[in-house]
Formats: sequence, structure tokens, C-alpha cells
Amino acid sequence: MADPRKEKLLTEGLREALGHEILGTTVHRGQVCHLVERTAIAHVCTFLKTDPRFAMNYCSDVIGVDWPGRDPRFDVVYVLYSVPNRLRVRLKVQVGEGETVPSVTSVWRGADWPEREVYDMFGIVFDGHPDLKRIYLAHDWKGHPLRKDYPLRGYKDRYNPFGEEAEQE
Repeated sequence: MADPRKEKLLTEGLREALGHEILGTTVHRGQVCHLVERTAIAHVCTFLKTDPRFAMNYCSDVIGVDWPGRDPRFDVVYVLYSVPNRLRVRLKVQVGEGETVPSVTSVWRGADWPEREVYDMFGIVFDGHPDLKRIYLAHDWKGHPLRKDYPLRGYKDRYNPFGEEAEQE
């Protein structure tokens, strides 16, 4: 980020406005990322969209990250952009196995498919999502392929005779 005023707004300005919901802030090569309380993500996103200083009118992506061995295991990263203010920020929430994340589809309708992708690939459930279902894999597919514990060759079935045997449930 070339403009130090914009970086200050995205770091200090946001922490002042939402201090108790922001758990941590990092800036790497001018890219601002806030660690947000999981249950507060929809509120923080609504604030960023509606406050004219930020006007984050575009959710460009929602990404899942798996950290096996860490508790909580998953990160969900939101990449937000303000077209009128030319600002970009990342928000990150940490999610444990079996925990849910509030959906931000009520803030940005465009978050629908990225949240479904994270659900399909990682198994992270988004509370309040209007149509949370798999988009890449069959509805009866076992497992979530972007988790680090998913077998590289997949599970053995009628379509994949070379995969690993699935654990018995």
C-alpha cells in the first residue's frame, strides 16, 4: 500500500472502531490483515461495507486454510475491496473442527459461491447461508479434498479403484 494514510485508516481506524472484535493485526508488504472474533465476522463486514470511510463494497474472495495440528484448525480469510476508496483489506477468522462461521451473504450476495466452495472443499459450515451445499463434488461424496488429511489419491470407490480405503464409520 503506497499511501500511509490509507494503511493507518485500515489498521488504527478499524481497531478504534471495532477494537474488541479485532483480535490482532498484521501488515505484510502493505497488505493489512485483521484477525477477527469468529462470531463477530458478519458485524465487522457490515461495518466495513456501510461506513463511508471504508465502503468495502466488494467481497472478492472467501478462502479456507487448513492447519492440522493447530487448535483451532482452520482459517477462513475474506478479501474485501472498496472500489470508491481504493482500499483492500483481509479479514481472518479461526475455526475449530465442528464450529461454524456466520455467513456474510447478507452483506455481499457475491459471497454465496465462495462460502459454498469453502464448505465443499474444507467442510466448514456457514450459519445463515441461504443454500449451503456442495458445488464441485457429489452430495454424497465422503470427505473434503483440500483438508491436509485427505488422501492424495482420494478414496477408493467405483470411479477410483486406485484410491485409499475409507475408514469405517
